[in-house]
Amino acid sequence: MGKYCVVALVCACAIAGAYVGIDTVFAATDINSTNRYAWNDLIGWMDFYAEDTVKVNAQNLRGYATSTVGDISLDCHTTRNGNICAQSNYQVTNDGIGNLSNYGWNDQYGWISFDCHNSTGTGCGVSNYQVLIDADSGTFSGYAWNDTAGWLSFNCTNNNGCGVSNYKVQTSWNATSALATLDSATYDTGVSGGAQINSVLWHGSQPSETQVRFQFATSNSSSGPWTYAGSDGTSNTYYTTGPDVSKRIDYTLHSGKRYFRYRITLISNRNQTTSPTVNEVIINWSP
Repeated sequence: MGKYCVVALVCACAIAGAYVGIDTVFAATDINSTNRYAWNDLIGWMDFYAEDTVKVNAQNLRGYATSTVGDISLDCHTTRNGNICAQSNYQVTNDGIGNLSNYGWNDQYGWISFDCHNSTGTGCGVSNYQVLIDADSGTFSGYAWNDTAGWLSFNCTNNNGCGVSNYKVQTSWNATSALATLDSATYDTGVSGGAQINSVLWHGSQPSETQVRFQFATSNSSSGPWTYAGSDGTSNTYYTTGPDVSKRIDYTLHSGKRYFRYRITLISNRNQTTSPTVNEVIINWSP
């Protein structure tokens, strides 16, 4: 039978200054009809506007770009063949302020990494790359990487090459909602062999277009280290649920550790006029 850890807290409105948006339903492209191209020395031009499918949201990118080697797919939900997530559940994610991560796909060359942190090996120690979107102008910058094709450049300023070709990708998306995070205290389950976190439940209010997200970190030491992770075991995802609705935590990710913490993220509506309020968090765990 599970045990419960009840944490009383009051979360104020999301703080201004750190911005994030709310994901929207897939629609026509928001890529600029002029500023639409990325470049790779092997593939050539990649057009993010031509198929009218690429859409930037606060949580991810949707749709696909075109190229001489086929589509550059950004999300398994919105490929040329429809939803293929049952075959491969991938997407390029957005942290809400324009820092992109995770993977896209091309049928000829395979996975395209948008962030060096995706690698479980040396990763950023080899090359500190990432594709970014300026939260105000919507201009892409930086590089993605494919093991066969190499660097995919999203802006000519990456290599001071604008005198040769003044290319870039630009979206009309911009971050407008406010975001705030709160890290909990450290909780001791008292189980020397480690416990299992089962679920999270919270009480409070969640106005329309707002979100409440959770990540968890576990350790066998009260001093950590603390690595907060969401539903896929990385910092790129979250557990989301509405008030008074229990959310199951992946049993394989937070098991066998005595101590735990959680991180809660509050996201306001786009106009920053309303924000969720969390009054109480209840964590269910088992020895």
